[in-house]
Amino acid sequence: MNEKTISLTSQGLRLAGVLRWPAGMKAKERRPALIVLHGFGSNKSAENVLGPCAELEGMGYITLRFDMPGCGDSEGPRGNLICMEQVQATLDAVSFMTGEASVQSDAIGLIGSSFGAAVAVYAGAVDQRVAGVISSGGWGHGENKFRGQHPTPQAWADFTEMLAKGRTHREKTGTSLMVPRMQIVPLPPGLKRQLVPGAIQEFTAETAQSMFDFRAEDVVHQMSPRPLMLLHSSVDSVTPTAQSLALFAKAKMPTDLHLFGDTDHFMFAEGNQRVWNVVRDWLYKYLPLGAQK
Repeated sequence: MNEKTISLTSQGLRLAGVLRWPAGMKAKERRPALIVLHGFGSNKSAENVLGPCAELEGMGYITLRFDMPGCGDSEGPRGNLICMEQVQATLDAVSFMTGEASVQSDAIGLIGSSFGAAVAVYAGAVDQRVAGVISSGGWGHGENKFRGQHPTPQAWADFTEMLAKGRTHREKTGTSLMVPRMQIVPLPPGLKRQLVPGAIQEFTAETAQSMFDFRAEDVVHQMSPRPLMLLHSSVDSVTPTAQSLALFAKAKMPTDLHLFGDTDHFMFAEGNQRVWNVVRDWLYKYLPLGAQK
């Protein structure tokens, strides 16, 4: 496996990434590529990034993984994760890949988990250069997602009060109110082990507000006629499964929806071969190897 540490620029920030090529590529050969997006406050070394990269490379695809602004080794204010800035970073990564001689420029796909999945859907919908999108445990309506993650009246009141305090704090001080990770996206104790070393544990209130306002489901229909695949655990303990169902209802064909009962939110980190069989079949259909134009 050949790999290269790279950097790309997005809105004046240097973003750190790793480009990898599958074994057996020939000189001057061009292949389809997948850009693998990490989740909320995570980075390019997370298992639900490294696992997909290894699987995809084993299938024969080029991969790029990178740290979003303010995450990992990338520049940007730590813990200030603004959804539309991540969309732009993703599109700048697409631009980077179109300039790689080994990449088939009309066959660049996006694959993301959780926050990265929501960003992948939005980015793919608004940019025709994206050949296809795979979303795992993603979401399309920030407010509805948060209502599912803070289901009791008290939890919802606490969450919305935090958003209000964040706005007031910004108006009075010109600085951001910092909020613990679990106040924004609670994780069950059994899933906290999935947090990669270096994962951000404190975020700006603006991060939560940006997620609250984010509506990938408003643009998901624009993916068509390019393909979209939605993967979700049927018992997701982090992002409500209803989020992928709602995206599917608003998407146009070709869109596939797969619910898995034997996985949880971090399905790409679980090495579930049933999931990867579905992904492989989809990729070989829509981003086939050896189909250069």
